[in-house]
Amino acid sequence: MRHLKAHRKLGRTTEHRISMLRNLATSLINSREDRIVTTLPKAKELRPYVERAITLSRRAAALEGERAEVVSVHLRRQAASFFHAGNYRRAITTRRGQTPPPRTAGVAALARLFDELGERFKDRPGGYTRIIKMGRRSGDGAELAIIELVDNARDKEAQNTARKRPAKGSPKKKSAETKAESATKDKEEGAGE
Repeated sequence: MRHLKAHRKLGRTTEHRISMLRNLATSLINSREDRIVTTLPKAKELRPYVERAITLSRRAAALEGERAEVVSVHLRRQAASFFHAGNYRRAITTRRGQTPPPRTAGVAALARLFDELGERFKDRPGGYTRIIKMGRRSGDGAELAIIELVDNARDKEAQNTARKRPAKGSPKKKSAETKAESATKDKEEGAGE
């Protein structure tokens, strides 16, 4: 029986697997084009992991009332567990006159998650990511996939171009003005001969 065997082990120990998922989640959230390329099993494991973090940011974006700030901090701290903390020993390593080390990508991912993505997915009840299969990798034959966030700039651009294009199979309908102009051109060409 397969009781309590819900996830893939991906050939890694527990600590390695959690660290890998945190790195993949950080890469996906921080990527400029809102997509990363990885193997299909990793993408399938990453999807629920990232969607839980996005749900927390979505809840924080929808908060209202007097306790909204307190609950928002709580949700941000919960979401921080999905990424590497990045501020460990930061205050200790900086001395007076030294520049502090830069914050890690996990801190940047958390900031983008709550500032930008929470607002983007505010009205979406789930399904924040999409997996697109790419085929097999030439070196080892591993099946590759793209995992991307939905409602990104490319999706909106594709929808706009689809709306602008006329439907296939239906002839273009000319307006009365263009018909009248073409009729006058035909008469002028016939009179000119």
